[in-house]
Amino acid sequence: MYYNGIYHQFYQYNPNGSLWGNIVWGHSVSTDLINWIRLEPAIERTTPSDINGCWTGSATILKDNRPAIIYTGADTEKRQVQNIVFPKNVSDPYLREWIKPDSNPLIQPVGQGLNSGQFRDPTTGWIGPDGLWRIAVGAELNGYSAALLYKSEDFVHWARVDHPLYSSNASTMWECPDFFAVLPGNNSGLDLSAAIPNGAKHVLKMSLDNCDKYMVGVYDIKSDTFIPDTILDDRRLWSRIDYGNYYASKSFFDSKRGRRIIWGWTNETDSSSDDVAKGWAGIHAIPRTIWLDRNSKQLLQWPVEEIESLRREEVSHQGLELKQGDLFEIKGIDTLQANVEIDFELTSIESVDPFDPSWLLDIEKHCREADASIHGGVGPFGLLVLASDNMDEHTSVHFRIYKSQEKYMVLMCSDLRKSSLRPELYTPAYGGFFEIDLEKEKTISLRTLIDRSTVESFGGGGRVCIMARVYPVTLINSGTRMYAFNNGTSTVKVPQLKAWSMSRAQVNARKG
Repeated sequence: MYYNGIYHQFYQYNPNGSLWGNIVWGHSVSTDLINWIRLEPAIERTTPSDINGCWTGSATILKDNRPAIIYTGADTEKRQVQNIVFPKNVSDPYLREWIKPDSNPLIQPVGQGLNSGQFRDPTTGWIGPDGLWRIAVGAELNGYSAALLYKSEDFVHWARVDHPLYSSNASTMWECPDFFAVLPGNNSGLDLSAAIPNGAKHVLKMSLDNCDKYMVGVYDIKSDTFIPDTILDDRRLWSRIDYGNYYASKSFFDSKRGRRIIWGWTNETDSSSDDVAKGWAGIHAIPRTIWLDRNSKQLLQWPVEEIESLRREEVSHQGLELKQGDLFEIKGIDTLQANVEIDFELTSIESVDPFDPSWLLDIEKHCREADASIHGGVGPFGLLVLASDNMDEHTSVHFRIYKSQEKYMVLMCSDLRKSSLRPELYTPAYGGFFEIDLEKEKTISLRTLIDRSTVESFGGGGRVCIMARVYPVTLINSGTRMYAFNNGTSTVKVPQLKAWSMSRAQVNARKG
């Protein structure tokens, strides 16, 4: 949350080590979203209603400008219940101490069809036209997934509404639901507690299947329900926030800059023994501004502009031409900590390959089969990053263009299968599709942020985002190389390529 000039980040944290367990709420603060000070934990396991764990929750700024956090606790019976905390001293700019009122737990898993072990992760609150507060809680209801709706006058005493905000029989449980308003084609954020302008849409995001998915629709105020614009029975076809290693994301309204920011967690994909050796496990992706495209179909995401404060040395190239098999090395920057932005321009679409809609059911499988070494009509073209001298290790982030009956489809892959010579790592080939109007859009953009074990990529202006974790041996032994490449039969132009070394942010470097 953003409160009185300070960004607060709360996160699931084990103070006793780098393996899962003993979960409390870690707390860090920042003035710029980039450099962070670690404070003492905000919420610890001290009461019967959270003694077995302080799980996920959300912060809300109340009407009196006082923040509150509602979070899930595992009680003495290991039921999941919802608790609240308030800052002990709102004049403390860092809000170091939080207090638990005697009214906890506020909400218990009571009611027909509720599973007490699948009832968690309350959203940020919003105010309806009746002046009442509302939150949604992820749940399993009668064997199906639901975002249960609760109302309150004072944010402490809650009553469950007789219907969910939304439910689906396509899955059994939604974790970490998020509900927020967006204006089509406008990258400004909206505060759910303020009046929502006409023409706004709403987004319901949920975490399941090891990824974060979402639906765009309308919030029907009269029925107090979310109505998706499109309902797909097969959840494999649901839109995703990120097509890589990105989970349990949470958005908030940044009143400082009038934007909505989303933040996701990315876990380690090596081994628990590696976690113990390095003393930490799990990181957060770069915070992203998130908004809705002008067609009201797709969320767009882009790294917050503050990340640009870390840019150092810059290299720039214009007017490049990449024929089939070409590699162009990007030199003059720190390839282990880098920001690369590249535009690709297609010279011909005559040889474009046909699109098969069945690929949408398993995009990772298609990325494995159509990897960077397989020649296509238009593509693959993109970046090879964290590459060893002999290319035994490299991570490929690339595009392919396909033609469906009515439109062109762009496949974006982040292929980790050759990212490391180490055995027993999880090295998938992530992928996502987005539509493109080649008559209006002359170029396809790719932005990749590299930070040693992370490769975070944004394709098509943020239409597909892929977060990846890699552990190349060459990172330890020597430097790495970076290339732009084309392996398609059609020549691809690069009107603009910019790359920067990135300095190291101060993250949890000292205690406040």
